[in-house]
Amino acid sequence: MSDGTTEVTAQDTAEDTANGTADGTADGTTRSGGPRATARRVAGLFAAHRAAAALIVGLGLVATATNLLGPVLLGRATDLVAAGLIGRSVGPDTTKEQVVAGLRASGDETLAQVAGTVDFTPGAGVDMAALAAVLTLAAVLFVGSALLARWQGRVVARVVQRILLDLRERLARKISRMPLAELDRTPRGDLLSRVTNDVDNLQQSLQLAVGQLFVTVANVVGVVVVMAVLSPTLAAVVVVAVPVAAVLAARAARRAQPRFAELWQATGAVTTHVEQAYGGHALVSSMRRQQAVAEEFDRHNRALREAERRAQAVTGTIEPSTRFVTDLAYVLVVVVGALQVTAGAMTIGGVQAFTQLVMIFSRPVVSLAGFSAQIQSGLASAERVFALLDAPEQSADPVDPARPATVRGLVEFDRVGFRYRPDTPLIEDLSLRVEPGCTVAVVGATGAGKTTLGNLLLRFHEPHAGRVLLDGVDVATMARDELRRMIGVVPQEPWLFGGTIAENIAYGRPDASREEVVAAARATCVDEMVRRLPDGYDTVVDVDRPGVSAGERQLITLARAYLSDPAVLLLDEATSSIDTRTEVLVQEAMAAVRRGRTGFVIAHRLSTVRAADLIVVMDAGRILERGSHAELLARGGAYARLHAAGTTADDASGVLPGATGVDSGQGDGAQIRTP
Repeated sequence: MSDGTTEVTAQDTAEDTANGTADGTADGTTRSGGPRATARRVAGLFAAHRAAAALIVGLGLVATATNLLGPVLLGRATDLVAAGLIGRSVGPDTTKEQVVAGLRASGDETLAQVAGTVDFTPGAGVDMAALAAVLTLAAVLFVGSALLARWQGRVVARVVQRILLDLRERLARKISRMPLAELDRTPRGDLLSRVTNDVDNLQQSLQLAVGQLFVTVANVVGVVVVMAVLSPTLAAVVVVAVPVAAVLAARAARRAQPRFAELWQATGAVTTHVEQAYGGHALVSSMRRQQAVAEEFDRHNRALREAERRAQAVTGTIEPSTRFVTDLAYVLVVVVGALQVTAGAMTIGGVQAFTQLVMIFSRPVVSLAGFSAQIQSGLASAERVFALLDAPEQSADPVDPARPATVRGLVEFDRVGFRYRPDTPLIEDLSLRVEPGCTVAVVGATGAGKTTLGNLLLRFHEPHAGRVLLDGVDVATMARDELRRMIGVVPQEPWLFGGTIAENIAYGRPDASREEVVAAARATCVDEMVRRLPDGYDTVVDVDRPGVSAGERQLITLARAYLSDPAVLLLDEATSSIDTRTEVLVQEAMAAVRRGRTGFVIAHRLSTVRAADLIVVMDAGRILERGSHAELLARGGAYARLHAAGTTADDASGVLPGATGVDSGQGDGAQIRTP
């Protein structure tokens, strides 16, 4: 029966760590690296898209070059107009030198300097042909730059979408390979927040960073080069502003990144609380805890607001500071440029081109500063995503996995030892043999390790000592998918997936025909219940609102296990949600399900335990007794006392006292040994 996990291979593990080496844990903390290491790992995501990245760079360079040539051409157009106006105002019989000398003789030295910088022809007006050619070329360049920028934006969006698609797939594979204990330690809401909120936030940041960051760098370099050609003096004024703005932005960014890490951790806490509160809404209402839940949500919500306020308070200073520096540079360029013109060192058109270049320079710098909050937020989200990718995972399957020559269902626990915490043993030196076709019932107090035995058989956990064997083959040498295909599981908490009832029954065998689905339903007493529904087997059930009772959900999971046709059947309190009347029918169905299969039954109902071939009683960290129902009653030991207590008038339900069956799988630290 499929459990939603995938086979672990060394290739998968290498793939998920190829883009960086920062070490982290699933709880959001990282053991090395930091913002710079995270940024390098984000950049490494583009390694598989080198051709597209090269196209982005090429388009950006060409778009930047065409965008920078536009102001130069407009400055040339201004000089043509100025030359035409001056030339038309003087006689055709004079020369440029005579006009300049006449202005100086009349005492107008400034106008003489300006006229000396203009290449005019006395008596001639504006050269309309040259002006039209210059303006046409400028328009073509501006349109071309816009089209190239649009093309680049489309390529960036396509590449980022592919990267995020790959990242989500890696996260899905990673979660399927994480040990059950690691997933249990990670709050579900926080896990969902990383896969959804953090990935979406990273996508927005990448869109901005790839588009704006490259444009900013290309514009800054290109503007400085063109400025240096037009006027080294004015270029020096602008260049001084670059490091000042960069230092201001960098200092704010260093303070902002930890704030955004707190922000997204707070977001995960809110998601976890909402998922728990609304998932257990009926319990909250029945226990009259609405006010307490609302107060806890208010506490998480206020913490989220405070985290966001601190983050925005830091990043909110970046754009105003950067804008002030660039505006100051613009003012200085205008003042110094005017002095240059009056001194005859530059033309009016040259100063105009220079001021436009300053605007081109300042726009992306200010925009990038404004986007820095989103970029820092994206780095914080990326760190949380990478921490999940770096979380410990279950060991890889053997390169050449073993498989039983004949699958009969012989299960052996050979001197098995296991502990959840290194310093607290749970199971030690446990040996148990279950013959093919036999059913063993495991009863005992909560935390005695009953569910853990099933998890060891399924390789959800690996034993620290000893071996678990299936038909003589150590399960550690088998591929997990192959092993779990031989084992059917009916969990204590029935789980239905979004889809039809037929699809839920066929979840372990999606290729099963409708006739096989109906046959499995009939064998497990589901068919009659399903046919009473309006759409029968095509009735759609929802995860949160299935439209069927808890007992009916459990019946569907029984049908699911039956259809998967496993060699070993693991029933973990499979009748806990079924009423007494339904149980009579289900017991017959369970007998049919177990026929010819090895069965492990973790149960506390006497009717379920009584039918087992072997009963193992676990209590106080050890196996007290083992034997059949009749043998254990005749022995008069612990099982007999449990049986007597469970059949008294005070417990008409026939439930063994103390054997609740609600086993967390974490144990109580007690040692379990066979007698």
